[in-house]
Amino acid sequence: MSVASMHSAVAEVTPEVGPDRPLVEVRGVEMRFPVKGGILQRTVAEVRAVDGVDLDIKRGETVGLVGESGCGKTTIGRLILRLITPTAGTITFDGTDITTLKGSSLKPFRRRMQIIFQDPYASLDPRSPIGESIGDGLRIHGIGTPKERQARIQKMMELVGLAPYQAKRYPHEFSGGQRQRIGIARALILEPDLVVCDEPVSALDVSIQAQVLNLLKEIQKELGLTLLFIAHNMAVVEHISDRVSVMYLGRVVEQAEQKTVYRDPRHPYTRALMSAIPLPDPDAPRQRIILGGDVPSPINVPSGCRFHPRCWLYEQLGQPDDCTTSDPSLRHLTGVADQTVACHHAERTAELIDSAERSELD
Repeated sequence: MSVASMHSAVAEVTPEVGPDRPLVEVRGVEMRFPVKGGILQRTVAEVRAVDGVDLDIKRGETVGLVGESGCGKTTIGRLILRLITPTAGTITFDGTDITTLKGSSLKPFRRRMQIIFQDPYASLDPRSPIGESIGDGLRIHGIGTPKERQARIQKMMELVGLAPYQAKRYPHEFSGGQRQRIGIARALILEPDLVVCDEPVSALDVSIQAQVLNLLKEIQKELGLTLLFIAHNMAVVEHISDRVSVMYLGRVVEQAEQKTVYRDPRHPYTRALMSAIPLPDPDAPRQRIILGGDVPSPINVPSGCRFHPRCWLYEQLGQPDDCTTSDPSLRHLTGVADQTVACHHAERTAELIDSAERSELD
């Protein structure tokens, strides 16, 4: 089956939408997992893994989703792919609400959304040759004849830098970087519109990380892919992303273009993350922000702003009452076109940081 015919088959489930509409629209999505207790195993509490997230992913762009471990990044990716069903909110893919779709209604969208897993070895079947693993999607969706599938597998292996003769080898015969290339080939074999990259380089050596990242960028340019890149490495996200969303304790706290987030972050949590990125020049002036305490439990989220127990801005401003009583929502900053921040006092962040760095220089 040709690439054109594959796309025509997908077009049958694609509604008419405007060219400027995001490919993915997430609105007010929540994911709560019950905590069981007692002899009868009744629900005694809920883990608020994702707690009211709004997120747009435009066609052809890469959105970086960053934050500490346990903040809900991976859960968001799995919700968008509908691997799990959200507790509340809506997920719209290419103009169609897929929030409650199941079975045969959801299957046509499965082929348009794929995932690259964090652990390249655990995500592969050790008993299957990698050629079979890469081609599973074609077989499941009934695409092409066996001969056409084989040709497609070989072409995809060459695209990610693997030799076609390696298709009969097993996962244990490959290095970590090669296994991740296998995972990328498996995700791309169906020509998807969206690929969720769930920390795809965190388990790899630094030199291999660069190879995989550059490969993803090349393939994205060639195939016109849309990527959601989940990571906690800020330097990696800066390298690959067009826009960045920062998560903390189940919420998106800042969204903006990549250059804006890295040059002028306004949420105090984002400032702290940026201050931890190593600089080539150790003598370069900047203020290192060290957050105190631990991340609160998603079972017992703090009142008001969920970041205020660890917030350096909250302390410097004299612990204002609105930080503990009012939960801030994402809002546009004055004079900034495409930067939203969930902080009552975001305008003061840059002012206090700049004055502190000037005092250090003096």
